[in-house]
Amino acid sequence: MELEVDGRAVRLSNPDKVYFPEPGFTKRDVAEYYLAVAPGVLRGLRNRPTTLQRFPDGVEGEFFYQKRAPKGLPEWLPTARIAFPSGRTADEICPNEPAAVLWAANLGCLTFHPWPVRRENTEHPDELRIDLDPQPGTDFHDAVRAAHQLRVLLEEYGLRGWPKTSGGRGLHVYVPLEPRWTFTDCRHAVIALGRELEHRMPGEVTTKWWKEERGERIFVDYNQMARDRTIASVYSLRARPQATASTPLRWEELDEVSPTDFDLRTVPERFAELGDLHADMEEHAFGLDALLELYAHQDAGDLPYPPDHPKMPGEPARVQPSRARKS
Repeated sequence: MELEVDGRAVRLSNPDKVYFPEPGFTKRDVAEYYLAVAPGVLRGLRNRPTTLQRFPDGVEGEFFYQKRAPKGLPEWLPTARIAFPSGRTADEICPNEPAAVLWAANLGCLTFHPWPVRRENTEHPDELRIDLDPQPGTDFHDAVRAAHQLRVLLEEYGLRGWPKTSGGRGLHVYVPLEPRWTFTDCRHAVIALGRELEHRMPGEVTTKWWKEERGERIFVDYNQMARDRTIASVYSLRARPQATASTPLRWEELDEVSPTDFDLRTVPERFAELGDLHADMEEHAFGLDALLELYAHQDAGDLPYPPDHPKMPGEPARVQPSRARKS
């Protein structure tokens, strides 16, 4: 079938193919979902190099991350050149209109992973993304408690955060930035926030990189601000049996909701009623000076990078603690 979107015809092959077997949602359902929330998902993707998480055979099949622009890219779909930690480069798509989102959905893309940069300035993030990740033994409500404390902490440093569900068990909080800091600066800012949360919520929050050290705590995943690390965009569907979606929230409703409240069927209704709760992020841009001063004042040094990154200045030994003790 073909869908007409803002003057563009987008081909949808095999529209009855089932992507979510449990509720029976099809490729056509996915396309109609993204049409319904198009203004919101595009606000999160516009002019951002974006990795596509593709599930050609649905959520119960194999998936892969498409970083480089696929072959057959429409001439109207722009790209941006980004540099990986290795120094290699790639051209990633920048979905700037609803037709681009539907074109990707036709390829089996369920989740969009935009970089925290714009195509005109790929070296300086304009979003600080804080990932509150529940570890085994904790859940969404533990992440909510950490988020409330994070909100207070951000306000103390002159910042404002916009929360959303991850689509899984966790929470993401975004802070819009002036694009003048490096990936390293942004990562250090999240480390500073994480360490301060550890101090304020002992036994409940951790910045420990190694899983064996985290315990039953909320992990502040600071490496989500490392170069080439991305978070599911707002309104992205997730590969969960119920077809949950990463959904913007109001701070006031955090204690009342559950991640399973927001899925392919319910989010379009919510969007039609409330609009995009993160729309006003576009009106703000904050600085990181105060958080970088906090990072320096903590005087605790850097933390390990992901394994595919080259060794970074000041980084501690990238060795699992139990293995280090044995050696």
